[in-house]
Formats: sequence, C-alpha cells, structure tokens
Amino acid sequence: MSTRTGTEDHPERPAPDPAAPSLSPSRASDFMTCPLLYRFRVIDRLPEKPRPAATKGTLVHSVLERLFDAPADERTAPRARGLVRPEWERMLAAKPELKELFAGAGEAEQMAAWLAEAEALVERWFTLEDPARLEPAERELWVETELESGLRLRGVIDRIDVAPTGEIRVVDYKTGKAPPEQYASGALFQMKFYALVLWRLKGVVPRRLQLVYLGSGDVLTYDPDERDLLGVERKVLALWKAIEQAMAAGEWRPRKSKLCDWCDFQEFCPEYGGTPPPYPGAQVPQPRPAEDGGDGQGRMGGT
Repeated sequence: MSTRTGTEDHPERPAPDPAAPSLSPSRASDFMTCPLLYRFRVIDRLPEKPRPAATKGTLVHSVLERLFDAPADERTAPRARGLVRPEWERMLAAKPELKELFAGAGEAEQMAAWLAEAEALVERWFTLEDPARLEPAERELWVETELESGLRLRGVIDRIDVAPTGEIRVVDYKTGKAPPEQYASGALFQMKFYALVLWRLKGVVPRRLQLVYLGSGDVLTYDPDERDLLGVERKVLALWKAIEQAMAAGEWRPRKSKLCDWCDFQEFCPEYGGTPPPYPGAQVPQPRPAEDGGDGQGRMGGT
C-alpha cells in the first residue's frame, strides 16, 4: 500500500523547531546559485509571483501522484489525462491567486494551451514508465533527519519504490528537459541529498536514484554508495557553515547569471540597481509550512 504524504494534503507533517538549523536541496541550491537569492527567500521571505512553468510542474506532480490511487489496471494514459483539469480546479480553489497566471487578453486561450501542455507531459510519462506495474511504497514522502552536527536535512521525495528484495529506488519527476551531461551534477545533488537523508534514517543506501524528465522524455539513473553519500554530507555541512558565516556577517553577495532573468527579486538586487530590505539580523532559517523541496524545473515550493 502506498502512502500519500505531500504538501497541502498532509497536516501530519511536523512543525519546524524554530531553534533547529535546517536545509533542503532546493534551498541549498539557492545558496549555491546566489547567496542573496537564499537570503531573499529564507531570511526576508519576500513574496514571489506564481509562474506558469512552476505551477504546471505542481499540477503534473499532483496528477502523477493521484493516479496511483486507482487500481493498477485503471492507471492508463486517458485516465491520467482526465485528471489534469479536475486537479487544476482543485488547485485554483486552494489558491485563487493562480488565476493571475493568465490575466489579460486571450486568458481562456492561454489557459487552454497551458493545460494541453500539462496533459502532454502526463501522457509522455507513459512512454517512460508503466504505472500498472508499479506499486510505490511512498508518494510525496516528507523526510527529515538530524545529523550529528545538529543540522536537520529535510524535503519531499516524489516516489519511493521498494523491490521484493528490499532494495530502494528513489524517483523524482522533472517537468523540464534533461540537462546536458556536463550539467547533470546539479540534479543529481538533489537526489543524493535525499539518499543521504534516507540512509541516515533507515541505515540503508538506496539502490538507485532515478530522474524522470517529462519535458524531453529522458530517464537519468545513478546508483550511489556510502562513499558518495559521505561526500554529500561533507558538502552539505560545508555549505551550512558558509550560510552561518553569511548570517553572522550579514553579507549575502549576489551572483549574477542567466538565471537572473527568471528572478522575482531584481528590484531588490544591487546587480540591477536595487536595494535589499533592511537585514533582520542573524537568525536560524526555517522553511515555510507549504514548502517541500521543489525540483527546480517547474515545481512550486521548496524548503
């Protein structure tokens, strides 16, 4: 029997301890991308507008999760496609501000084209995996562990499969395209992060990490070992030390890149002539209740 433990539907998620330092793969990625971005999201908690790509990612993830509620022989492409619009209506009911995504001329046409894109992504999944042959042990699983240093690692894993022999496969859906090989390490960092959390929680290294790229129809796999995960742990601890130093000094340097084109915080960024809000001082960063780890390719939220 699979378990549904996603973001909005799972009040059993424990409330964060305000005194405990914590980090997720998405916020770790933020700091590595741009320390000032990390500050804006985690320390200042500046609002961000919903974006079509990110919202589409949330929608597709929800559909793929809910499809497993059906018996195996009913997990078909037409059924999954039929879940897209009802799931979108559910999202709109929960967050009416999402209507702003298509405000203006041609709103109905924009939304129809956007929903068609989401349906196409859902259908492509069936060319990559066969849900009729899968019985996930967990779906949208909230995981959290505390390292010996006191740092808590947390996030949400899209899917966990467990073989009859007990081997664990960690699966993450990406609604974007697979990155070129030389840039795959960033996506794998997220998966290795989750593998580290599971290893520390269960004492078992996942047998396989699997990234399913619905945008390009690619599947990327990696088989980690303990040495890999120890390396990830060292990297995470070094990253947290750098975050603590930035908090203590109040220095959050911007790092300009092509990703700045999609940043909502340009008006506060010195690289664009902006001024950050007054720094509130060093404090232990905490995730917002609805954040979940994110996938960096079209999914809302993150911890």
